[in-house]
Amino acid sequence: MIPWEHHDSTPVPGNDETLGLFKRGKEFSIRLGGCELMNSRIHGSEDVLAELACAKIFGFPRPRVLIGGLGMGYTLAAALNRLGNEAQVIVAELLPAVVKWNRGPLAYLAGHPLEDKRATVREIDVAQIIQESQQAFNAILLDVDNGPEGLTRQDNDWLYTRAGIEAAFTALRPAGVLAVWSAGSDRGFTRRLQLSGFEVNEIRVRAQSRRKGWRHTIWTAVRSS
Repeated sequence: MIPWEHHDSTPVPGNDETLGLFKRGKEFSIRLGGCELMNSRIHGSEDVLAELACAKIFGFPRPRVLIGGLGMGYTLAAALNRLGNEAQVIVAELLPAVVKWNRGPLAYLAGHPLEDKRATVREIDVAQIIQESQQAFNAILLDVDNGPEGLTRQDNDWLYTRAGIEAAFTALRPAGVLAVWSAGSDRGFTRRLQLSGFEVNEIRVRAQSRRKGWRHTIWTAVRSS
């Protein structure tokens, strides 16, 4: 078997471990310490995250979408594939190195989504954009850390608290959708979404494809007013 080759590393604020990019043949892996966070072969649930969110805002004129977490670009690419020419998609990515990887060795994986004129990437914590926004987005997609049970940095936990959810509610336009990816289910998070005024749907999807891989959880939470 071809061995993994270390490609690059970057520090993560608030974490003693470094984030590393690895390559084996045509396969890429992003890892935090010894834990694999994402792999270029396995992105089915990230695609579904975008598909479900975009379906909820289908027909909205000039939709504006915020994506928290660039990853390997698959969620962004899936969203762009389902949005019209008038859409605007803002991607918030905290780590400049991840943006650099997506403009470099990872760019072709998802079809160079950062080159799409509808996409803008900001090197900023998505929480800051959410906190500063009022009825600014038709959809907010969060693929940050590991979901409510985070691994990368403690500051990410705020997004999944009642305060973070209510800030997302405020940042959404009426009938807007908050879509959240998670490695696993979380009843407390579902309840917090409901208590914050969202109409919530939780589904389990395959990580790799419709029939393969681990099951991940996706919430779609619609702001009713």
